[in-house]
Amino acid sequence: MMSTKARSGCPINLSLELFGDRWTLLIVRDLAFGGKKHFRQLLQSDEGISSRTLSERLQTLQEEGIVTRHDDPAHKLKVVYRLTEAGMDLLPVLIEFGVWGGKHRKADDQLARFARQLKAGGGELIERKKDELRTGQA
Repeated sequence: MMSTKARSGCPINLSLELFGDRWTLLIVRDLAFGGKKHFRQLLQSDEGISSRTLSERLQTLQEEGIVTRHDDPAHKLKVVYRLTEAGMDLLPVLIEFGVWGGKHRKADDQLARFARQLKAGGGELIERKKDELRTGQA
């Protein structure tokens, strides 16, 4: 399991200790923008996360209050993962990563355009997305 024991009180350090590996923010991305909510859906991400790594990162995200885990009322053997308010507050960070990657890396044109559109939508668009996530419509 990932250690989230703080090495210093610096806010950037504290954030990087939780989100400094590639998988953690990709899980948040998939929950926020990918319409994914089940373990198997998250496992099928294009980046190819292993089931062990996914399980560990989801556990850490739950412990840190970024993600919640609930039984799926539609399917007894599945659970639903959802972003908490703290998790939703990462939306602007993900958007900025997307804009930067679209500008400075060889990103997919359509995905880079999507990131720019999200940024252009500003706070109002982010609040609408948060409302969708709160109601499970995302």
